[in-house]
Amino acid sequence: MTTTTETPARPNWRDALSVYLKPRVLIVLFLGFSSGLPLALSGSTLLVWMREVGVDLGTIGLFALVGTPYTIKFLWAPVVDALDVPVLSRLLGRRRGWLMLSQFMLMAAILILALCNPKISPLIVVAGAALLVATASATQDIVIDAFRVESLDPSEQAAGMASYVAAYRVGMLISTAGALYVVSGFEVLGAGKDAAWSLGYAVMAAMVAIGMLTTLLATEPARSATALAEHTAHAGEHPVKRVATAAYGAFAEFLTRELAVAVLIFVVLYKFCDAFAGAMTAPFVIDLGFTRTDYANIVKGLGLAATLIGGFAGGFVARAYPLATSLWIGAFLQMASNLVFSWQAYMGLSHWALAVSITIENFTSAIGTVIFVAYLSALCQSPLHTATQFALLTALAAVGRTYLSAGSGFLAKETGWIWFFIISALVAVPSMILLWWLQLRGHFRTLGPAKVTVRDD
Repeated sequence: MTTTTETPARPNWRDALSVYLKPRVLIVLFLGFSSGLPLALSGSTLLVWMREVGVDLGTIGLFALVGTPYTIKFLWAPVVDALDVPVLSRLLGRRRGWLMLSQFMLMAAILILALCNPKISPLIVVAGAALLVATASATQDIVIDAFRVESLDPSEQAAGMASYVAAYRVGMLISTAGALYVVSGFEVLGAGKDAAWSLGYAVMAAMVAIGMLTTLLATEPARSATALAEHTAHAGEHPVKRVATAAYGAFAEFLTRELAVAVLIFVVLYKFCDAFAGAMTAPFVIDLGFTRTDYANIVKGLGLAATLIGGFAGGFVARAYPLATSLWIGAFLQMASNLVFSWQAYMGLSHWALAVSITIENFTSAIGTVIFVAYLSALCQSPLHTATQFALLTALAAVGRTYLSAGSGFLAKETGWIWFFIISALVAVPSMILLWWLQLRGHFRTLGPAKVTVRDD
């Protein structure tokens, strides 16, 4: 038997950099921003608003549950795969029609949340508005993930992944530090605190227009023509049957793979360490005595730079090392960043220490996210089920952020911040054990090496 080993071509750095300027990669970059923007608006930024008006820490921790749509989005992902949006799909195409619909929904949901006030509104109403934001955001994520996988050529996948993750983190920074700046700015202009927060959320809703413009400028993936032909062939079938068929095919293909259950558990646990600490980072900083402007200044400056550098560093790691090795690197970096926050709790109200902590957290989290996205992409081996399977995997990854982190506020109250972040670092150990076991069973060999094609066009 003859074994052929592919030797990677020597990198051409000019070509490697120019790929980031290709139109499809730039479109993915802006869609990454659009995907990252809403997450904090129903998460950490909302928690700062709630903490400022005196909501109890335990209740704040429970608000992690409003992220439920991110964990169950795979349930309606087959709808996105199997059906077209009336009018919009005819005007814009299959994927872009769904993109525009989800972005309209997202803008409206953020405006509804802007009208809520955790100080005077029933918390169930605030939670309901946040749930609407998360649902619209999760739907947008389903479509963007499918659009990214289907529109990029093999030669553009690495650049697209790094650009997407870096821009995603920038979107999150805009809706955290940027939103806090905007709120403070409205207060300087004379608005009361409650009005300033509402106006700040209205500005974030307006920024959804960036994603809408990107959708209009994008071109529909070529694979949509095949899907359109299939939709036309099955136009006479009941929509429920079409959705059910798409769902069954996607889930059955994945769950019949070897080690499928262990892989799904690993997907849930890998980012849990990062999510567990991240759920309480904003309240932690406020409790130390920093103002929202202090936090925003550091996150906006050093945090933004660290995120961008970390995103592209993660792309380098994902290309330079085997997938299992990359995952080990990401796991240790996530654990280390949590210990840095424990040190921050010991240092107390120290601006330079917060600068170090925020920089390390953003840098390591961006690296870990790129590596994790590379792993999830490698798991989606069937081109017929990419959108639904990717939605399933990312939904499971959100379980840690949504459900397993729900008790983080109660733990912080009982242990104090120093021990809370030490415990959150140790939370990474189960995922490391499972990573070792999967590697021992040859799981990563079945995924094959990541192939990056260099072309002249």
